[in-house]
Amino acid sequence: MRPFTDGDHARPGPVKEVSSFVGRRSELAAARRILVRARLLTLTGTGGVGKTRLARRICESLRTAYKDGVLVVELGTLETGDLLGPTVAAALGLRDQGPDPTALLVDYLSDKRMLLILDNCEHLLPDCAGLVDRILRGAPRMRVLVTSRQILGVYGEQVLAVPSLPVPDPGSPAREIARHDSVRLFTDRAASVQPGFAVDARNAATVARLAQRLEGIPLAIELAAVRLRTLRLDGLMRELDDFLEVPVAGSAVTLPRHRTLRATMDWSYRLCSPPEQRLWARLSMFPGSVDLDTAEAVCAGDGIASAEVFDLIAGLVDKSVLVSEYSEGGTRYRMLECIRGHGGERLQPEEGRALRLRYIGHYRDLVSGHRVDELVPEQLDRYLLLQREQPNVRAALELCLGEPDTAVVGLETASTMWSFSLPTGSLTEGRYWLERGLDLAPAPSHARATALWVDGMLALRQGDVAGAMPRLEESHAFALSTGDERLLPYVIRISGLAAYVAGDVRRGLELLEESLVLHRAMDDVAGVALDLYFAATYGSVHDPGRAAAHGEELLALCEERRAAVSRGYAQLSLGIAAWSLGDRDRAESLVRESAAFTAHINDRWCLTQCLEVLAWIAGAGGDHARAAWVLGAAHALWQAVDSSPTRLWYHAVWHESCADQARRALGDRDFTAAFRDGARHSLDHTVLDRIDSRSRA
Repeated sequence: MRPFTDGDHARPGPVKEVSSFVGRRSELAAARRILVRARLLTLTGTGGVGKTRLARRICESLRTAYKDGVLVVELGTLETGDLLGPTVAAALGLRDQGPDPTALLVDYLSDKRMLLILDNCEHLLPDCAGLVDRILRGAPRMRVLVTSRQILGVYGEQVLAVPSLPVPDPGSPAREIARHDSVRLFTDRAASVQPGFAVDARNAATVARLAQRLEGIPLAIELAAVRLRTLRLDGLMRELDDFLEVPVAGSAVTLPRHRTLRATMDWSYRLCSPPEQRLWARLSMFPGSVDLDTAEAVCAGDGIASAEVFDLIAGLVDKSVLVSEYSEGGTRYRMLECIRGHGGERLQPEEGRALRLRYIGHYRDLVSGHRVDELVPEQLDRYLLLQREQPNVRAALELCLGEPDTAVVGLETASTMWSFSLPTGSLTEGRYWLERGLDLAPAPSHARATALWVDGMLALRQGDVAGAMPRLEESHAFALSTGDERLLPYVIRISGLAAYVAGDVRRGLELLEESLVLHRAMDDVAGVALDLYFAATYGSVHDPGRAAAHGEELLALCEERRAAVSRGYAQLSLGIAAWSLGDRDRAESLVRESAAFTAHINDRWCLTQCLEVLAWIAGAGGDHARAAWVLGAAHALWQAVDSSPTRLWYHAVWHESCADQARRALGDRDFTAAFRDGARHSLDHTVLDRIDSRSRA
């Protein structure tokens, strides 16, 4: 049994810093002091001053001080405030299955002792202020740390201005100059491109002058240091003097810091070759990181040959314009927000229009070519790729849905993303894009009808029956009037789920099996698989024998096609059917294996259901203490996914029976103690090991 971890097949883990952290001792100490007495701290300062790095170092230094952990949410890649609440909820592993994901988020955090860090808030200032205010009001033990060029203006906010690094007097002794943080940063970065570089009596005054010219701005210092790859220190100093046009040492006139950083970026831009400049501007389209293949697909052409892109990227990495990130998914490249903005300003209008069309087309094709519902050996890889690309897909959707001419493309892309939205639980975001597209593309079409049933399905999962039914009716009417055989079985399937929600069990199963027949006739394997899953789970109580047959077929199909993600759900559905038939051993074997895998990939929706079934099995075996503990662990996860076993037809009856039996066997006091202990450990990465250890005790 593998533990619940953020391991090699979980969501992409944090990327390690590729360079060391220098200085900021006083700011670190001040931030720690403030967070002891205040609940909201905002780090402010000009672009490039190092607010993000400081926030992350604060995070590391305080990680053990908060019982429920420290979470960093990067907002620089989020381009619309409408998705702020769902994004933070998703970072916590919550599934936004309600109309107000922020309410779910606040409710989840209400009893947590946690530090939440919101990084790069300035472009979403009103939305961030509203979210933080709700969190602080509804979760009294929470602390929030924000980085922004402007304050939020929320009651109780404490502000810590992050200054530039202190710079030395060029006339000071070399040893004293070397101790200044600005010089230490320059030395560290210079040594990475010129091994052995150090500050000594011969170069100390020049390094001090350089730090002064750059006014101690960390990003400006880093951009300058990489020039030592091709220049001597004195040549670098002359180049800076010429470009920045600053007075000689001793003059009282200096450039304002924001002009200094901008001038340094201008200088870096001019030092790039024309193709590197063009690629810098084009890569500014990507709010998230990008891999080489995507950079070639979107950015090549009009002056950049595809074969050149790799060397141009290497040049931009050498100049610190791009940052390399290494993870299991391969090497990806990203820009700091201020560098990205600098490049975007240099994108010419005509070039920008062509680039936007390539960008939109690339992500339409990427999403359609990586459907997670398809039963293929690469199913898990597809899921992880879409997870990495989510910021860029959002940008593509924003571009599509910004103009009526591309609205249909956006609608198609948003519809295809349902197979990612369901397992990740990003239902509110999925509906956000769909409903924007539906408003922009009101004319009847296959694309609109598809978006309607997808939106109806997501609405049902959120419990929004009133919102789902008109969508399903319109989609169904289009399919019938046009004879659209591709569309009809999908609409029938979701209508079956709606019937279950309404309590019409027999009709629900009939519709699911009707959809299954139609999908078989079209040889639509993905459609067949999902029909089998719903028929196996929802039908397990009403007709467990037929449900088990559906589950067996689904499991065989997933194993034949090596579809790992779907196999976990097949094991769950067959396990529930086996339980309903009284085969506890088979049920436990299937559900345990599913739990181990889905916990490992951080699929809490499937894991929650697995824990629920394991509790029933423990109770049926007479281990009521273990059943109560696992029910508690499942309860906390049900809350995290904003759901309840009583909402699902195939869980409700067994859940109540298990809880009642355990309470009678243990008594209220012992049942409650075991239940609460399980709830405390539900999000522990070793929850499955704990269940095993309890069974051995």
